[in-house]
Amino acid sequence: MGMLLAAVLALAWLRYFATGQVIAGKARLVHGLDAAAYSGALVQARTLNLLSYVNRAQLAHQLAMAHLVTLGSWAHFGGTQAERLMRANPPAHLIGMLFGADHGRAYLAAAGAVGLTAQAGPDGGLGRAWTAHDTFVHGHLRDLSRALAQGLPDARVAAMQAVLSAHYPELPIASFDLKVTADDWDRLVRTRRPDASFQAFMRRLAGFYAFLGPRNHTARNIWAVDARCPGLRHELRRRGATDLDAGGRWQSGDTESFHGLRSNRWIGCYYREYPMGWAWMPMAGGEAAPGDYVEDAPENFSEQDFWRWVQASTQWDLVGGQANPLGNSYAVRDRQAWASGGLAAYEDVAAGMGAEAVSGFVVELALPGPEGQLLHARSAAETHFVRPAQRPDGLHETPNLFHPYWHARLAPGLAP
Repeated sequence: MGMLLAAVLALAWLRYFATGQVIAGKARLVHGLDAAAYSGALVQARTLNLLSYVNRAQLAHQLAMAHLVTLGSWAHFGGTQAERLMRANPPAHLIGMLFGADHGRAYLAAAGAVGLTAQAGPDGGLGRAWTAHDTFVHGHLRDLSRALAQGLPDARVAAMQAVLSAHYPELPIASFDLKVTADDWDRLVRTRRPDASFQAFMRRLAGFYAFLGPRNHTARNIWAVDARCPGLRHELRRRGATDLDAGGRWQSGDTESFHGLRSNRWIGCYYREYPMGWAWMPMAGGEAAPGDYVEDAPENFSEQDFWRWVQASTQWDLVGGQANPLGNSYAVRDRQAWASGGLAAYEDVAAGMGAEAVSGFVVELALPGPEGQLLHARSAAETHFVRPAQRPDGLHETPNLFHPYWHARLAPGLAP
């Protein structure tokens, strides 16, 4: 009887021991898979944050290109102004006398810009720098964005397998045949083409840089010029701007003209424009220049009076106008066009995801356990967007791929 009781106890102990082994194996699998799932979500978070940095790099390159096209416009403008200065058309002493010594000295300083027009050409230093930026933006950065977005599923599995391999050093990595389900990655990240709202965003960014701002100024002499129009004065008009065209390509233009007040018995008072410098830097295939201009403006008016030509060939306002239409015409004639791919496509959170956009997934794994049993486990994790601090304006920020605020966490609710 005693021997029988001992045998029963031994069998019970062996059974409990086997059960304990199974429980321990199951716990080990669950803990390992949770760690692997979290690591997969961490890879997702790092990928999303890297995509955010890539997008910010895209913005930085676009701002650099805006500065380059503005520099190109200024170089071309300086070169044409140097030519006008050497021709004394108009003479520097006249500008200084009418509008002050500062304007006179600024005009004389154009002598140092002789030859700068070449820098604005496609093969000049500024043109080559532009091409390098444009190639990098549409080549390397776009390739990197696509590779990150498309390669994430494989990178995530590799990371989870590496964690499991460290957790089960006795097993080959091929043993970890992970099954990923309920994967939100393809639903979260989308390639977007720059639209009107993105262009407006770029303009707001450019607005932080005074160098890219409007370059508009009008100077007038202080004394009356003509009894027929005592309220009018000679004018020195500086005009310039850097902006995006409708195709998302940067463009820049600069002009300066002396508008001498004249009068005659046929049309009364009017402004005779003397262009002092001009530049127009559109992109190849871009839109027409903004403002008033004509394609075939004469270089001089020795054969026809300026005002007669304006009346016959244009719709310009010779009294109330505020632009430099003749300078614009010369700028369009001498334009330097650089090749540009415009604003590049980018990866971002899919439209309609809302403030609660997350990227979750469920992972399942089966491994052989004690007593020949096959142990199964399921885990889930997700990546979510959380700012480190509240926005200064107090508003809630929608998840996006321009701020690297993505974090990983386990999501047990996804894998009951």
